[in-house]
Amino acid sequence: MIGIELITEDILPLKHSDLGEKALLWLEELKVSHLPVLKGESFVGLVSEDDLLDQSDLSKSLTELFDHLPRPYVKGTSHIYEILNVASIEHISVVPVLDDEENYLGSIQIADLMQSIANTGSIKEKGGIIVLEMSDSDYSLAHISQVIESENAKILSSFITSNPQSKKLELTLKINRIELGGILRSLARYDYHVKASFQRNNHDEDLKDRYDELMNYLNI
Repeated sequence: MIGIELITEDILPLKHSDLGEKALLWLEELKVSHLPVLKGESFVGLVSEDDLLDQSDLSKSLTELFDHLPRPYVKGTSHIYEILNVASIEHISVVPVLDDEENYLGSIQIADLMQSIANTGSIKEKGGIIVLEMSDSDYSLAHISQVIESENAKILSSFITSNPQSKKLELTLKINRIELGGILRSLARYDYHVKASFQRNNHDEDLKDRYDELMNYLNI
C-alpha cells in the first residue's frame, strides 16, 4: 500500500487565513490532534491542538498566530512503512500526502492506517507468533526460514526491532501454524533464543472483540 491509496476523505485541511478558533473547533470535531494548513494548493504545515492551546488570542488567523508550522509529510508514492516511520518520528495523528510538486493531495489518519495494517493478509491469517532475540551478527532470516520450513511451516511476515543501547535485536515472526511446539524445539537446537511465543487459542474471539472495540473507539 502507498500513500495515495490510504488518504481519508474525513480529514479536511484548514486555510492559512482561518482563525485559531475554527482550527481548534475542527480538531475537536474530527477527534484528531493535528490538521494540515494550506495556502491555495500548497501545504503550509501541520497545526496541532497543543500549539493552539498555547496561544492567548485564537481570534487571530493561523498566519498571524504562527510564523511557521512544522511540515512533516509523505509523497503519494510513499510505502506504508515510510508513512508509519514519519508518523512515529513526528508523533502526529494525521500525515499529509503531497505530490512531486509538493501540492496537497490529502491526509492519512493514523487510526485508519492501523486498520489497513490489521486487514492485511498476514495479520488476519491464523497462526502463531515467535519472538527471537539475537545479536546482529547472528541474524540470518534465510537460515531461520530454513529451520521453520523444516517443520512444514512458513513465515507469513517478519519485522525487526532494536534498542540503540543494546547489541541485541528482536525478530518477530508470524507463522502459518497454530501449534508451535515443534518449531520452537527446532529453533532451540540451533541455539536461537526464543524470547516469547504466542499461539492461537480459545480466547481468540474475545481478543478479536476487544480489538474491534479499540478500533471503534479510535474512530469515534
